[in-house]
Amino acid sequence: MTQLAPILQAFFTTRLASQYGASAHTIAAYRDTWRLLLRYAAQTTGTAPAALDLSQLDTDLITGFLTHLETERGNAITTRNARLAAVHSLFSYAAYHHPEHAATIGRVLAIPAKRAHRTDITYLSPAEVTALLAAPDRSTVAGRRDHALIQVAVTTGMRVGELTTLKLTDVHLGTAPHVVCHGKGRKDRITPLDRQTVSVLRELTANAPTAEAFVFPTRAGTQMSHDAVAARLALHTAAAAQSCPSMTSKNVTAHVLRHTAAMRLLAAGIDSSVIALWLGHESIETTQIYLHANMKTKEDALARTRPTGTKPGRYKVPDDALLAFLQAL
Repeated sequence: MTQLAPILQAFFTTRLASQYGASAHTIAAYRDTWRLLLRYAAQTTGTAPAALDLSQLDTDLITGFLTHLETERGNAITTRNARLAAVHSLFSYAAYHHPEHAATIGRVLAIPAKRAHRTDITYLSPAEVTALLAAPDRSTVAGRRDHALIQVAVTTGMRVGELTTLKLTDVHLGTAPHVVCHGKGRKDRITPLDRQTVSVLRELTANAPTAEAFVFPTRAGTQMSHDAVAARLALHTAAAAQSCPSMTSKNVTAHVLRHTAAMRLLAAGIDSSVIALWLGHESIETTQIYLHANMKTKEDALARTRPTGTKPGRYKVPDDALLAFLQAL
């Protein structure tokens, strides 16, 4: 019999924090998963969480927990899969320290992620981007900040967390202008800036108080929250819809601006592997969603194919009558 409590404690303090150096967001997500699972296990088995044994968390209990997430808590498949990943991570750790539970651990690790329906991504057309950029009142400090945030977002494809934590020390507007993005998993990447974005950022940061100041601060100079960014984008989307009616039905978020940046690169003929590096994707497979969403790419591919019902082979110009006569000699 192996108590679960010491394994769980070692997993969070030693494995995640010390060995992996996991971010606070990752630790919080894993913590929430195990709080939910322990409550479910306590209700199912009648055993207090601190007294649970590792062998009690078998495939039946874990599968029941995943079903509970979807049916009773109303979680999406992506959330269900994220919870399963947190469970798998601990069981992988336990496999090295408690081989006596290899059978139970192996069966839990064999529980597959559930296939989720892929939804079409939302992005803005060039006309919609122009309307959104024109929406903020640039005569105000907040308007200039919002305009610059939108400009940087559709140019660099930065995530909302990367935008809100961006500091002046991360922005280089001299030769070879670029920004240093502090991405997911503590992975930094460098993204170049075009002339228009450089001009907007120079105007915005001209009177910055210190080099450590946020590029897109609140009125108090502190970091903007994700909710604040969402609220400002909703405000400007409503204003942009007055001149661009197609935006009326769109929910423009920071991630929609990220999708827009990717689609702009794809429309410019940039290879998907470069787009993956640009956006900071862990795998190039993540970038494939933009290929599926880009109808022009599919239309170009269709234009290069042979029409159905025609004979194979390359097209030949019919011979001239005189040339045909000479050929027959």
